[in-house]
Amino acid sequence: MKEYYMNLPLTKDKLKDLEIGDIVYLTGYLYTARDAAHKRIENFLLEGKQPPVDFQDISIFYAGPCPTKPGRTMGSIAPTTSMRMDNFVEMTFELGMSAMIGKGDRSEYVAELCKKYSGVYLLSIGGASALISEQVKTCDVVAFEDLGTESIKKLYVENLRVIVGIDTKGQVFQDQEIAKYRKSAV
Repeated sequence: MKEYYMNLPLTKDKLKDLEIGDIVYLTGYLYTARDAAHKRIENFLLEGKQPPVDFQDISIFYAGPCPTKPGRTMGSIAPTTSMRMDNFVEMTFELGMSAMIGKGDRSEYVAELCKKYSGVYLLSIGGASALISEQVKTCDVVAFEDLGTESIKKLYVENLRVIVGIDTKGQVFQDQEIAKYRKSAV
């Protein structure tokens, strides 16, 4: 496992050397989007409309920040269960997305989509919402404000720590780690 400090946006060229288990510290702009926002984007496309944000080399953080308290950049923020967005992964890759950030396992086909589109799935730490919010320096709603916490937000983050969960080769971190424990249990 290696450590990388990377500036966003994450281009395909930046992602090709990452391997599962690598730790990456991200600095730059990324976007939040959850279930409701993904569904609206899908509906926009079905209606022949353009999505409200440019997806080229975008990193999407599957998160819905809590309301901001006075004197803070934003409220607590942590990844949501990523599997709920699995049906939208190919759509967002086709639009140009390069990375997804969330928590938990993904459907088996997501690894194949990462390989096909040279994208990655990055794991964030669930339950560390206050810590993660300290790494967010700006937060602006850019689309679907009526969705509240599920609106699309543009965040500027500094050294957001993530782990490569699925790499561009389609390797899955959880599969590798589970296999280690199965071998030692025999």
